[in-house]
Amino acid sequence: MAAPEAWRARSCWFCEVAAATTMEATSREAAPAKSSASGPSAPPALFELCGRAVSAHMGVLESGVWALPGPILQSILPLLNIYYLERIEETALKKGLSTQAIWRRLWDELMKTRPSSLESVTCWRAKFMEAFFSHVLRGTIDVSSDKRLCDQRFSPLLHSSRHVRQLTICNMLQGATELVAEPNRRVLETLASSLHTLKFRHLLFSDVAAQQSLRQLLHQLIHHGAVSQVSLYSWPVPESALFILILTMSAGFWQPGPGSLPCRLCGEASRGRAPSRDEGSLLLGSRRPRRDAAERCAAALMATRRKSEVKQMPRAVPTTRVTRRSTQESLAIGGTDSKRELYPPATSYEASGTKQPSSAPAATSSASSSTSSKRAPASSASQPKPLKRFKRAAGKKGARTRQGSGAESEDLYDFVFIVAGEKEDGEEMEIGEVACGALDGSDPSCLGLPALEASQRFRSISTLELFTVPLSTEAALTLCHLLSSWVSLESLTLSYNGLGSNIFRLLDSLRALSGQAGCRLRALHLSDLFSPLPILELTRAIVRALPLLRVLSIRVDHPSQRDNPAVPENAGPPNHIIGDEEIPENCLEQLEMGFPRGAQPAPLLCSVLKASGSLQQLSLDSATFASPQDFGLVLQTLKEYNQSLKRLSFHDMNLADCQSEVLFLLQNLTLQEITFSFCRLFEKRPTQFLPEMVAAMKGNSTLKGLRLPGNRLGNAGLLALADVFSEDSSSSLCQLDISSNCIKPDGLLEFAKRLERWGRGAFGHLRLFQNWLDQDAVTAREAIRRLRATCHVVSDSWDSSQAFADYVSTM
Repeated sequence: MAAPEAWRARSCWFCEVAAATTMEATSREAAPAKSSASGPSAPPALFELCGRAVSAHMGVLESGVWALPGPILQSILPLLNIYYLERIEETALKKGLSTQAIWRRLWDELMKTRPSSLESVTCWRAKFMEAFFSHVLRGTIDVSSDKRLCDQRFSPLLHSSRHVRQLTICNMLQGATELVAEPNRRVLETLASSLHTLKFRHLLFSDVAAQQSLRQLLHQLIHHGAVSQVSLYSWPVPESALFILILTMSAGFWQPGPGSLPCRLCGEASRGRAPSRDEGSLLLGSRRPRRDAAERCAAALMATRRKSEVKQMPRAVPTTRVTRRSTQESLAIGGTDSKRELYPPATSYEASGTKQPSSAPAATSSASSSTSSKRAPASSASQPKPLKRFKRAAGKKGARTRQGSGAESEDLYDFVFIVAGEKEDGEEMEIGEVACGALDGSDPSCLGLPALEASQRFRSISTLELFTVPLSTEAALTLCHLLSSWVSLESLTLSYNGLGSNIFRLLDSLRALSGQAGCRLRALHLSDLFSPLPILELTRAIVRALPLLRVLSIRVDHPSQRDNPAVPENAGPPNHIIGDEEIPENCLEQLEMGFPRGAQPAPLLCSVLKASGSLQQLSLDSATFASPQDFGLVLQTLKEYNQSLKRLSFHDMNLADCQSEVLFLLQNLTLQEITFSFCRLFEKRPTQFLPEMVAAMKGNSTLKGLRLPGNRLGNAGLLALADVFSEDSSSSLCQLDISSNCIKPDGLLEFAKRLERWGRGAFGHLRLFQNWLDQDAVTAREAIRRLRATCHVVSDSWDSSQAFADYVSTM
């Protein structure tokens, strides 16, 4: 060690020893003074100066600091930067010290955001370091702006990477290129072992280089890493190539892009394996697979329209049917060239206006390569443009090539769904036989999927979530074909994706997945604005397709009356999807259903409940039945067939005329938790119904939780409910939610006094959100103080005048 450095180390260590001596002396002198009026004296300035000197030279004194006694170390911890504070965590814990308060203060001062009230932060160190990593990666924080973040001896990304459990990639894939760069190789290796959740939010169109970086990033984090969940949020206009790239990589497929370096982790003998012919046929469809019902209906519809158009058109421009063979050849024609032709023979016939011979599909394989080579020297004007999307101009029904110059393609994903039929403004797309061939063809390879047959298979994720990502026909077909063999998938969430008629393809793929050995799918969350199937029929189809499903959450906001492009008007849904036969017994444990407006057929719901003997939790949102008798039929079915039911929830349902059915539920001795949320329970006969309800609850010893938010309970109802906790009650209620019930402070105070009078011990949790407690703040505080002696009270500072204004504005 150089002389100046050694002198500095000795002087700093002297400061440290002096600080320890001063601290001990101060503690001895301040001990008898604690009882004085002036209180304990402030720490001497010498100790603080010494602490700052020690923290500034931690590179030399780190081991010595770790050996300091706990009281001295506790005073030095707030002076350390985030790197040494993170490194000393284990030593601090051994000495009985906690750094949580320091990390929380750093979060408030540096991140300047308040965590959600619904979030329970168990470790502020991990939360800070994870957010710090994301900010540094995106360039939204300047580490040189604060000495607590800046230290030349540490890499911010590398030091914080081991705390990252979830990573969010936004907009134009910022951060993906930086992570796969060679200087950050160790960062990526650390992320591969620590990262569990990968999120994509508000993605925009990206360039080829960014997609190639993302490909390498996904390969490292999913195929060779520990990422088990991929979530996509708010992607209004998904880019097909990027979306398919994320899906296929998440499903375990890997194919290096053109010009990319070989994967270092894969090695010479790749750990993954190319799928066998049998495995590939399971995923992509066999050479002659069975056409599902949706495709058969689509084929019939397209054929009918095609015939009618032929009769109306004076002369139709002939087109070529795309087959698996021609698709593979078109990929082979391009080779490694940056510009690839698609279907050059077909395009040449279109350009010349001559009719293609009927034997063209058979002759294409032998002539395509030679034809392509002969045309290579020709001028660019004579060469056909590569097709990507087909849109029919108004008033034209012939086939045409894509406008504009051919774009360079860097990977095989540019060819996925190149001939998929689309609809725009309710009109059929052009390309004649090509579009119809994509729908009518039973082989999914005509949609570009054979490119996956050359891919290697690696580990795949277990949770896939798509929130507000509209799925086009090509994207939906890709998802469905991947799902059919995605045996590692355990949870699938599709939220507001505009599936429409593609729901039939989804059901077919889920049925195929359920038949696979080792299928692990146990949770399905499905929600959308519209559905071509009524929600109860859709539920029946899902539980029939996935009998091993444990959790099913399904919501449809509006009944759909629109024309279904995949199903003829007089055909209806496929019979194998909405079959009338009884539903076989399933393994459902949790069922959540959100209904559109309109009366629901109780027998269909009962058929689902009868087949779900293992059901433990049921939630019905906005359900409407034709009569109280139908609702009673549902409750009777629950009592007879669902003996394991523990939690039952009703939300936004008019139960004012179903009071006898409500009493029937409260007398059920198997339920442990019941929720009536905004169900208008006390709208009719409140003076007669409340005593009956209280009597039923007093005799129920198994009910642990009762939630009654938004039922206009009022002060009178609250005081009547207090009788549930009287001395002669056998109720074991320990959780009560009376939020949004127009409760005033005086009524709450009287409720608290009654609980005190009966001497009832602590009964758990009491929720008081959004009540009229601001009308008398003093009385409300006194009531809450008394209640906290018997239960844990959760309340808020709510402005009831604003709620009244909102109520008047909607009258």
